[in-house]
Amino acid sequence: MTAPPTNTEAFGADQLTALGAAILRAVGVPAADADYVADSLVTADGWGHPSHGLLRMSWYVDRIRSGVMSPLTEPELVVDSGSVAVLDGHDGIGQIITRSACDLAVQRAGAHGVGLVAVRNSNHFGTAAYFTRAMAEAGCVAILTTNGSPAMAPWGGRGKTVGANPWSIAVPGGTHGPVVLDIANTNVARGKVYAARERGTPIPEGWAIDSDGAPTTDPQAAIDGLILPMAGHKGYAISFMMDILSGVLTGSSFATGVAGPYVPDRRSGCGHIVIAIRVDAMRPQEDFARDLATLIASTKAVPLAQGHEEIFYPGEREDRSAAHAETHGIALPPKTVDGLVELARSCGIDPAPLGGRACSPS
Repeated sequence: MTAPPTNTEAFGADQLTALGAAILRAVGVPAADADYVADSLVTADGWGHPSHGLLRMSWYVDRIRSGVMSPLTEPELVVDSGSVAVLDGHDGIGQIITRSACDLAVQRAGAHGVGLVAVRNSNHFGTAAYFTRAMAEAGCVAILTTNGSPAMAPWGGRGKTVGANPWSIAVPGGTHGPVVLDIANTNVARGKVYAARERGTPIPEGWAIDSDGAPTTDPQAAIDGLILPMAGHKGYAISFMMDILSGVLTGSSFATGVAGPYVPDRRSGCGHIVIAIRVDAMRPQEDFARDLATLIASTKAVPLAQGHEEIFYPGEREDRSAAHAETHGIALPPKTVDGLVELARSCGIDPAPLGGRACSPS
């Protein structure tokens, strides 16, 4: 397992979650919801994805304080049609809205074999895999799409109108645990650029161009400029279609109508699609698990290319990072720690768990 960067401190997951939840409660989020949102962020950090971790806490708090995101999340069922449903999130917290949608999709799949829930008027929900993994653990193939604020230009253009619009697929993995894909349609999730800025490190070449259209390794210049699509025109086209599914189809905002979580004073308007497919509605669960295990084993047995030590199936790296974090703590860069300390104090919360030294892993 790769050790965390030397400019980070390691903290126990329980302390981080408790502090995050206390901050959210201080701005009016109910206790159970605060615990869930904080856990989603800390889990992302534990998976090795600080781009979707606690660095986003201040963004959420700023949005709640400005009134564009409601601390009280009460999704409304506006379409109820058997296996298909539509929820209006009414600008509540994205994680809580999405949990409701996923639970509803799994329930509908239990009754119909498949459940599809569209969500409108939501907010950023963190990492999509947090939700699809839970659905896979409930015995379903899970698909989750979302749209987001503009990050890249349409292929052939130079105006920022297309979101990264990430999506996730997860399936029950038997003894392996869920097999999970969670990707943005840009070369890299924009949150990773924010994470690089947080660490004070450059980004790799090929991630972004600046506002003048020149390649850049400066995270701030990348944020002000354009993140490049994965696979050229293919990444743009996939992202465009995800915006149709998540925004146009759901009746939510799309393209430049969506605001990102780092914008403190503009409602998000993002939408999601959740699909749950009950495995045993299509074939016996044990047969699926057997064939999936065969696929994983044969894939990992492929001869290695130069410079590689192992082949991973989707989601395996996150499982290993989580196991490492459970033993050694969750590594946070100093800027993230300083931001959490400042945020906690602004909420009247004692930031002692982050004060100057690493906490013991939980």
